[in-house]
Amino acid sequence: MTGSTTEHRRGAGVRDVLIVGGGPAAHRLADSLHARDAGRTLRVTVVGEEPHAPYDRVALSTRLADGAVDLALQPSRMWEDGHVELVVGERVVSIDVDASSATTSSGRRLHWDELVLATGSSAPVPELPGSEHARVYRTIEDVDALVAETAAIAAERGRPARVVVAGGGLLGLEAAGGLAALGADAAVVHSGGWLMSAQLDEGAGRALGRIIAGQGIGLHLGVRPTALVVEGDAVVGVDLANGRRIDCDLVVFAIGISPRDELARELGLQLGPRGGVAIDSACATSLPNVHAIGEVASFEGRCTGLVAPANAMAEVVADRLLGGAAEFTTVDDATKLKLSGVDVASFGDALARTEHALEIVYADPARGLYQKLVMTGDAKTLLGGVFVGDASPYSSLRPLLGTELSSEPAAYLSASGVEPPAGDELPPAALVCACNNVTAGSIRDAIAGDGHAEGCTELGALKACTRAGTQCGSCVPLVKKLLEGELKKSGVALSRALCEHFELSRQELFESVRVLGLTSFDEIVARLGTGRGCDICKPVIASILATQHGSYILDGGRGGLQDTNDRAMANMQKDGTYSVVPRIPAGEITPEKLAVIAAVAQEFGLYTKITGGQRIDLFGARLDQLPDIWKQLVDAGFESGQAYGKALRNVKSCVGSTWCRYGVQDSVAMAVRLELRYRGLRSPHKLKFGVSGCARECAEARGKDVGVIATDQGWNLYVGGNGGFQPAHAQLLASDLDDETLIRYIDRYLMYYIRTADRLQRTARWMEDLEGGLEHVREVVVDDRLGLAAELEAAVATHVDHYEDEWAATLADPERLRRFRSFVNAPQTPDPSIARVAEREQFRPATAEERADGRAVLIAGATIPTREALG
Repeated sequence: MTGSTTEHRRGAGVRDVLIVGGGPAAHRLADSLHARDAGRTLRVTVVGEEPHAPYDRVALSTRLADGAVDLALQPSRMWEDGHVELVVGERVVSIDVDASSATTSSGRRLHWDELVLATGSSAPVPELPGSEHARVYRTIEDVDALVAETAAIAAERGRPARVVVAGGGLLGLEAAGGLAALGADAAVVHSGGWLMSAQLDEGAGRALGRIIAGQGIGLHLGVRPTALVVEGDAVVGVDLANGRRIDCDLVVFAIGISPRDELARELGLQLGPRGGVAIDSACATSLPNVHAIGEVASFEGRCTGLVAPANAMAEVVADRLLGGAAEFTTVDDATKLKLSGVDVASFGDALARTEHALEIVYADPARGLYQKLVMTGDAKTLLGGVFVGDASPYSSLRPLLGTELSSEPAAYLSASGVEPPAGDELPPAALVCACNNVTAGSIRDAIAGDGHAEGCTELGALKACTRAGTQCGSCVPLVKKLLEGELKKSGVALSRALCEHFELSRQELFESVRVLGLTSFDEIVARLGTGRGCDICKPVIASILATQHGSYILDGGRGGLQDTNDRAMANMQKDGTYSVVPRIPAGEITPEKLAVIAAVAQEFGLYTKITGGQRIDLFGARLDQLPDIWKQLVDAGFESGQAYGKALRNVKSCVGSTWCRYGVQDSVAMAVRLELRYRGLRSPHKLKFGVSGCARECAEARGKDVGVIATDQGWNLYVGGNGGFQPAHAQLLASDLDDETLIRYIDRYLMYYIRTADRLQRTARWMEDLEGGLEHVREVVVDDRLGLAAELEAAVATHVDHYEDEWAATLADPERLRRFRSFVNAPQTPDPSIARVAEREQFRPATAEERADGRAVLIAGATIPTREALG
């Protein structure tokens, strides 16, 4: 907004509150004052030097991935109703305590009765040779500049930009992961011996490091940069304290925060021992009527860059300005986030510094899992925890911090395999949402309501009235669990809305689309929903339409609804290439077809791997190569294996009675029949089958969604088996079935699951949630108690009649082929960023370190060089 040179002073009887700084802490304070006072006694001015309204710095990584994303913090209504004035693009340059005024960079003077410093922090860059050429990762402008610069380097030099990120903490890993996702060769230099050494113990940090390194991000740990190597005006490398030099084009520093306490120093305010404005439990500074919140505030000698304490400070100041006596008593440094797709969380005494603390640890390096609880010496009271790879226990455990657990600690670690406890009733004071300081008691009170207002009985309304789950979102599962538990106690029906755009559950949406005969996303939204959809409802609707109509999944506007893999009809790999998986029913294949696969792999330089599903996976294909690869495969009689879709993946089979002396039924023939019948059938989650020719169970059928095991009299049918983090054995549904009855029962089971399961719900979890479980399924599938058998069988028959191989259909249509090119404006240009190294006589993706030291070969032509060329 345009500034003026006149003093800006408010009317008598209303106190002026000036908030210096326009970050998340300032937003929270302004919102709280607006909600509680609405201009009656206070009028608020917020001055921020960035040209944006306050935005969510925690979500900067999403801006890195998608430059169009809006990070503005909500609610924003207080900027519009006249009670709170927002000044952007101006900086407060001086403050006159005697005159109770402040002057901005435009010369505007603002009066204040209460002054709140929320100036935040800056990203420090150490004074090293060449450091003036370094970049930082702190603001929207920083992120946008990094995106533009990495793209420009790649275009100019015909290779990915090489980026070194100094700092292996939260921001450093966010920056490295985001830049790697943009195609840059990223490496992290960190002074600690393991990643996130301030939040994680060594075991967790090293587990995280293995996962990050496995994504192609180079790691240099226990060492610091000593100089940026500059030639002309361009960075060409960075020297490390161990004498090594890393060649690079950009160096980004993300090594912590430096409090922006310049104004405080000019005012003569007491500072913290490491900088920042010293505050007491009222968030008051050493001068009357001057407060400090957020990253600039030093409480008990410490500044923190986390959202939760900043919000808590803002609430304390809001309460104090309105006559309350709230206190800020502790810094909650619990952290939960997703770094490069990896779940990481820590809370409480994560490093077990408490005397006599006991650590319960589950570590599985092969799976990239590390989970730890810190308990008192008697193993009863929870002191803290650390999670890497699977942080699902975090939301339930964090509110129990400082309380006695009702079961053995290992039962709370999802990776341990110990049966979890039925559930601890959260005490009223348990903190559910750390970002907004919301307790379990507050949530229960909001659900119950009072005599003057109805309770919040929907998740959206509950989040709005309590603020729980509105910041980082990590507590939303627990908030939802509390809501469902309280409503169940009250006998209130639970909402099963698919998302904010559809009040219907997936099951209700499926039935509505079927009954109304809707055939497009626009029709479905117009009749049954609102808005433009989201990443939740779009793939669900795409799956529903594919199941009901069997048409080509990318036609009729459905391409934009699909997940990444479905859009490419191939599985994207970590280096941006794709895998190709032709269908090989039951693993049965002729020598001639094997020769075709071998020829394709050789011609296109693909890595080959026989999968656990008895198929051959071909890795390393570029997007523009997929049509050429599939042309050869389709001409040889292959079709898509749907390895990319939520559909039938494969039917695993032993050799059965055809060859095996123990086999009692022809398991191969049955497996082929099942795979050809259900191929391409879209469902809420992927499906896997197994057929064993005898009770020795070589096909591991009881670990599959549908398992068929031969008997002397026919087939036993098992259902609901799953692998994954929560493996489940399939359960016997029916015994000694003939071939036709077996097929009918599988038809009914699959279609009943597809119609009634929730989004992304595996068959095991679906059966657990069904009232009656297996017995209910048996009543529907075997006994036909609901009278649906004919309808369910007819739906599968329609699918079988209309099945068309997706890749064959793509190759037959030039318009469909236009999707498969590396660059929209250069359809014949292959992606220049792919690099390979030779290993065990094949070629795998190169790590960042292998790219840097020259061991990798960049692949920019039509094919990968010969084995001899790569050594």
